[in-house]
Amino acid sequence: MKINGQQHRTIWPDPRLKFVHIIDQTLLPHRFESVQIHSVEAMELAIKTMQVRGAPLIGAAAAYGVALAMLYDDSDASLIAACKDLLATRPTAVNLQWALQRMQTHLIAIEPKWRNINAWKEAAIICDEDVKLNQDIAQHGLKLIQDLLAQQSHTPSQPFNILTHCNAGWLAAVDWGTALAPIYAAHDAGIAVHVWVDETRPRNQGASLTAWELGQHGVPHTVISDNAGGHLMQHGQVDMVIVGADRVTATGDVCNKIGTYLKALAAFDNGIPFYAAVPSPTIDWNISNGLQQIPIEQRSADEVAWVQGRLKNGEAAQVNVLPEGSPAANPAFDVTPARLVTGIITERGVCQPDKLASLFQS
Repeated sequence: MKINGQQHRTIWPDPRLKFVHIIDQTLLPHRFESVQIHSVEAMELAIKTMQVRGAPLIGAAAAYGVALAMLYDDSDASLIAACKDLLATRPTAVNLQWALQRMQTHLIAIEPKWRNINAWKEAAIICDEDVKLNQDIAQHGLKLIQDLLAQQSHTPSQPFNILTHCNAGWLAAVDWGTALAPIYAAHDAGIAVHVWVDETRPRNQGASLTAWELGQHGVPHTVISDNAGGHLMQHGQVDMVIVGADRVTATGDVCNKIGTYLKALAAFDNGIPFYAAVPSPTIDWNISNGLQQIPIEQRSADEVAWVQGRLKNGEAAQVNVLPEGSPAANPAFDVTPARLVTGIITERGVCQPDKLASLFQS
């Protein structure tokens, strides 16, 4: 996708294969800066602090973290330790585990002296595959939007209103994104789409990231408070909901940013289609009950207490919004049961949640 008219990915290697560039997402939307990551420890910190975030991007970043580890020590012990430490950075997104298992399996079978160059190659392949998966999701999602438009008899002057939660755009992936990929494709195809962007507390990834990247691409959008979605649905101002996911069970339960479950309930109550856009590495085929089996990351209370923004004078600042002494809890994700999910958009097509396995048989 483009920033100020220039093509960008969220992560890319130095041509000499000595370090990795990332976009520091903690500075957006007020500052756009890239950061150089020179070690596996620095990559672990970038993932923990959410300089890189979003399930697909976390997987890609972890793959490059392994490559950085091999740059300095290509032994079995170093490989295993790097994968273990990277896996511990974020417990919920299954893409992290998927990418690390792939890297370890690929490299452990290679003679140590060749692991460095092969680690960089495999990480690059994972990134390119992510882009292709999301491009395919974009096309399947575009067809879905076109079908819904036909069913709802929209006039050309009426925007097709899509509500999304958190950030599942290209900033959450290597490029294109998941939930926003069909929206970009629809916009580029000339469809008058408008996006309701949940602010997504805590961390405000909707207001800070989704709104920023939609604006960069010229997609009409409006930021709303997290609790406004149900009201808009009741008054016929939402035509569909598309969210991303950090982990999806084999039976179609969708784990995503905290607050997604409430959007699904409101959509269900108002007869509005609710879709999750999910590349296959986000599907955990080993579990069937999201509520019981998906680990929910508990993040720092500071993310609830402190809000980052820009003052009137342009200075970036953090402000505390809690009374002194008030504790805060911060579960980062919730699980939307498959019964509330209209369908799942994957690189292989769109299916009902209980048809995921059949879609991927072959």
